Amino acid sequence: MKTTKLKLSLLATLCLSAITFYSCSSDDSPAAEELVDSISYTYSDVTKVLDFRPAPGQFVNELPKYEEGDTQEIMNQKALKAISGNKLSMVSLGGFGGYIVMGFDQTIKNIDGRRDFIVLGNAFKNSSEPGIIMVAHDKNKNGKPDEDEWYEIKGSEYSNAKTIHNYEMTFYKPSADLDAKEEGFDEYVKYKNNQGKEGYKPKNIYHKQSYYPLWIKETSLTFKGAKLPNNATDTSGKGANWILPEYEYGYADNQVNSHIDAAIDINWAVDKNGKSVQLPGVDFIKVYTAMDQEAGWLGETSTEVSGVIDLHKAKFKVPTR
Repeated sequence: MKTTKLKLSLLATLCLSAITFYSCSSDDSPAAEELVDSISYTYSDVTKVLDFRPAPGQFVNELPKYEEGDTQEIMNQKALKAISGNKLSMVSLGGFGGYIVMGFDQTIKNIDGRRDFIVLGNAFKNSSEPGIIMVAHDKNKNGKPDEDEWYEIKGSEYSNAKTIHNYEMTFYKPSADLDAKEEGFDEYVKYKNNQGKEGYKPKNIYHKQSYYPLWIKETSLTFKGAKLPNNATDTSGKGANWILPEYEYGYADNQVNSHIDAAIDINWAVDKNGKSVQLPGVDFIKVYTAMDQEAGWLGETSTEVSGVIDLHKAKFKVPTR
């Protein structure tokens, strides 16, 4: 994630504007619908963070801020504070596979023909860092997402031949000496993936803290999921001007929050075999970084999350694709 992107996002309001949305009253009949072209919305419906586990990255331990002695539970609460209510900040998920699991005080309903929610990010034109969205319906009502309840939102790149659906990445905790270095260098966080590649992720000159999540005591972190095709291109040919174009639809931190294709239809959910599933709604949403790439001086591509909007609760009618 580039530094400029962070500054712009923190200064900007999280608003949904210049879109053709439909708003409605509690009456769901066509006569109650009104076509609007500008909607501002700065409130997130997230009420729980069940797990926050970023992969190493340049904003880890900063978004949110880690303080010595913080536990997983404390970091979950710090993440919740950043992405809930009406004073929104953001959390960074770091490199490939880093994730956050969020919950709500009521089920986000699945209404046919309409999109159901938006995961807020900080993408803007040619600066997209897509995260894959997983959804779960609490079918056994135990208040937590069980492993067999998770389904992937099928975004536009699901069937892309360059998408790897069973990607696995292990990151190894760097030494304290490496963490203490304040200058940029290449051989920082060691990694190994299941595609036969291993090496190091660099530390850049802009962010001097440890990139490894310090509240996690394990000396290695392994993440699994789907890896989307790389989207970073240096248009200058000299490493000076990187662009990261957006994908069409179906991801977090991909389209700008004001774009209709930032909105998600629960009916896009598929099981591990790619078969469509019908869910009455979702009680939990998981987002993980779906890219494994470095973009020169911008650093790693890392998905950021600022919250979730339940479109039905907010009285927004957004037609599906």
